[in-house]
Amino acid sequence: MAMKDLGDLMKQAQAMQEKLQAAQAELARAEVEGVSGGDMVRLTLTGDGALARLTVHESLMAPGEGEIVADLIIAAHADARRKLEAKQQEVMRDVAGPLAGLPGMPKF
Repeated sequence: MAMKDLGDLMKQAQAMQEKLQAAQAELARAEVEGVSGGDMVRLTLTGDGALARLTVHESLMAPGEGEIVADLIIAAHADARRKLEAKQQEVMRDVAGPLAGLPGMPKF
């Protein structure tokens, strides 16, 4: 490999590292919302998967509804996790560009 090619490769690696850091910062600020029960349960996850907000419709607060509420919260969380994973994959595809899917490429 010629020295010029090596220099170009190093520049590309540096640019990709910068894009990766920017993408990670973007994901850290991201929020996704999950819903279930026809919008009776709504929750928000941050980019690192932490639960930021939870809203449960008043009608679910009746005695005996605990099991249903728990199931709806779990379903809303699964919905939000799917959305977060899709966002992470989309951002990483943008960073990797033509290198996406190659061994050694960062994955989330």
